[in-house]
Amino acid sequence: MRLLSVNTLKVDSFTGCAPEYAILSHNWEDEEVTLQQLDDLDAASSLKGLKKLKNACAIAKADGYKWIWIDTCCIDKTSSAELSEAINSMFRWYQQAGICYAHISDVSDVEFNRALDSRTPHFPQCRWLTRGWTLQELIAPQELRFYSQNWKMVGSKVLFARILSHATGIPPEVLKGGDVSGITVCEKMKWIASRETTRPEDVAYCALGIFDINMPLLYGEGKEKAFRRLQEEILRVSDDPTIFLW
Repeated sequence: MRLLSVNTLKVDSFTGCAPEYAILSHNWEDEEVTLQQLDDLDAASSLKGLKKLKNACAIAKADGYKWIWIDTCCIDKTSSAELSEAINSMFRWYQQAGICYAHISDVSDVEFNRALDSRTPHFPQCRWLTRGWTLQELIAPQELRFYSQNWKMVGSKVLFARILSHATGIPPEVLKGGDVSGITVCEKMKWIASRETTRPEDVAYCALGIFDINMPLLYGEGKEKAFRRLQEEILRVSDDPTIFLW
């Protein structure tokens, strides 16, 4: 596991037991900073994504963390083996993080307040609630705090459990505790069905941790084959008949 130092913006690798760390949940945007680009911070200074890294590190540091995991720069995506290992481990990494910061980059403080203070309080519409990878990033962390466009803390997963449940269909008790073991396969599939991913195969790959299974990634196989393999793995480890109902 690679972690980013909040003090130096340098990445270190850890095997076995990693130190306590914070973790970031966000939508990928233009000019994200990769692992390789962190080797030259002067060159990376022109990238929009560096500001995101620095803001996340500043919040983690203020919370007493020395390390943070951010997917854009803590995975060597030039290595298919490392990428596969990371995706198969990601649910656990979010689960074991001391805290998760969810940056909602397309919603301002004003828009958050308007949605939360309306006659029918609701979580504001945002890309974060529609993307495949952020589903496990919502469920897995024990503690999750939401930050608006300009990195102002607006609330927590526990505080917003009811309105998040209304927006996602995920029961409040799952959002509060992160335990999906008692949820049927059919219900989990419904959570995933409305989510979008940039690469078609990721619709299946982003669900691995939610079903507590591991499988190799085969980018290029297409959405249908990837999803078929996901179902086969679920059937191999589970006798839940609801997989045939969704």
